[in-house]
Amino acid sequence: MKKIVVVMLSVLSLQTYAQRAKTANGVLEGVTEASGVVSYKGVPFAQPPVGDLRWKEPQAPLNWKGIRKADHFGPQAMQRAIYSDMIFRSDGKSEDCLYLNVWTPAKSPTEKLPVLVYFYGGGFTAGDGSESRYDGEALAKKGIITITVNYRLGIFGFMAHPELTAESAYHASGNYGLMDQHAALVWVKKNIAAFGGDPNKVTIGGESAGSMSVCGQIASPLSKGLFVGVIGQSGAFLGNLSPAPLADAEQRGVKFAAGINAKSLADLRKIPADTLLKIAANAYFPFTIDGYFLPESPQAIFSTGRQMDVPLLAGWTSAESGAGGVLGKAEPTIANYKTAVEKLYGERAGEIFRAYNPATDAEVLQVATDLASDRFIAYASWKFIDLHSKTNGHPVYRYLFAKKRPVMVNAPAGTVDHSIGASHASDIEYSLGNLSANKVYAWTPEDYKASETMQNYFVNFVKTGNPNGGGLPTWYGLQSSQPKVMVIDTESKSQSERNLRRYVLMDTFFNK
Repeated sequence: MKKIVVVMLSVLSLQTYAQRAKTANGVLEGVTEASGVVSYKGVPFAQPPVGDLRWKEPQAPLNWKGIRKADHFGPQAMQRAIYSDMIFRSDGKSEDCLYLNVWTPAKSPTEKLPVLVYFYGGGFTAGDGSESRYDGEALAKKGIITITVNYRLGIFGFMAHPELTAESAYHASGNYGLMDQHAALVWVKKNIAAFGGDPNKVTIGGESAGSMSVCGQIASPLSKGLFVGVIGQSGAFLGNLSPAPLADAEQRGVKFAAGINAKSLADLRKIPADTLLKIAANAYFPFTIDGYFLPESPQAIFSTGRQMDVPLLAGWTSAESGAGGVLGKAEPTIANYKTAVEKLYGERAGEIFRAYNPATDAEVLQVATDLASDRFIAYASWKFIDLHSKTNGHPVYRYLFAKKRPVMVNAPAGTVDHSIGASHASDIEYSLGNLSANKVYAWTPEDYKASETMQNYFVNFVKTGNPNGGGLPTWYGLQSSQPKVMVIDTESKSQSERNLRRYVLMDTFFNK
């Protein structure tokens, strides 16, 4: 009888842990999913950035008493409905948005599992950690803790202004969304052990604006020691995507305030969030070299090896932009392509023709896609990988995601997809194991195979800093004796660099 009681107590203790975690601010109660993974949703990692805290560095979260239920996503950051593929599960939208979500497979708080903290994309104007494509359960089932983080967007996350700079203890303004991410990483360092995680084995990752974010986190002196590895999917704060000088960003803030007749910061902070979102719809607030989060340009930091010295796994998709990014609505002919390139590059058009050179009209679609993709985000991603591989002492692994999505579920019979390659952001569901959550496409066994491969590479990297292992095709680091690019597809394989000439040419247009 005594033995039975002991066993029952042990089971109860396990069940209690499986749904509760004691953080520095209080006890959280999560939900045990059917897979056995425990999720904690809507966890506050900073105080609500409202009222006088609008346009301020995130403040440490407040304590709570009793048990806080973490069974639903917190609100999404203030944003307009910009992208049709963003489907949120969040509790509406609010300026009070600084929440994160944790998926853990740990059965006790002593397991010290590796952790992936993932930042969403959306051009710093949209996105949310509740999106199904970012769900962390699939990767958690493979033995890592997965976290998604909300951060401020648009005017709420990136407006700079001379008065904001003057009132700041750090004499900086803007980049509040990036500092939100940093605050989340500080929270993870302090609290992840309560979820069975290892605070010294955190990897950060993200796609598009999320990848730009991780590039910024590596460059920022604030984040040193908060993570040990980085995954970047299509994006960086380098090349054509470099941050703006603080003075330029401040003047944008001044112009915006003047345009709405706001005479002071107090006036701006009194504007209701919904109203502010609406009147700022056509304004642009860039990420900045603010002198605090980014003390210098990322280009200067990476070029001199002052970024964090960590392993990097990064790459982009095979069709980040369509040919229309160069051709517009013109037919894909050599004549139209030349006209478009001459308009874009003027006296340097000949150099572009030599590097992006279709031999026939039939090749124009592919070549224009390549040029449009490089101009959009592929070149900046290459710059990230190239500089980090030259100035840090850890391995750097580069990929090209080439698995094109299948036809849509309800596509009419005979529909022909004329797109070339894997589109921007299409790799998210594959890499995080969430194909089944996207009901738009008729996924095939080949898609699930590519997804399994990419998931396993990511999980291996989070666990060891190296994507190799488990019978996967060998992925050679760029600093190895066989530097190659991993092409991720139904049948993934390493291949030699084929387009260096393109990126070297693009480099001559920037960072002079």
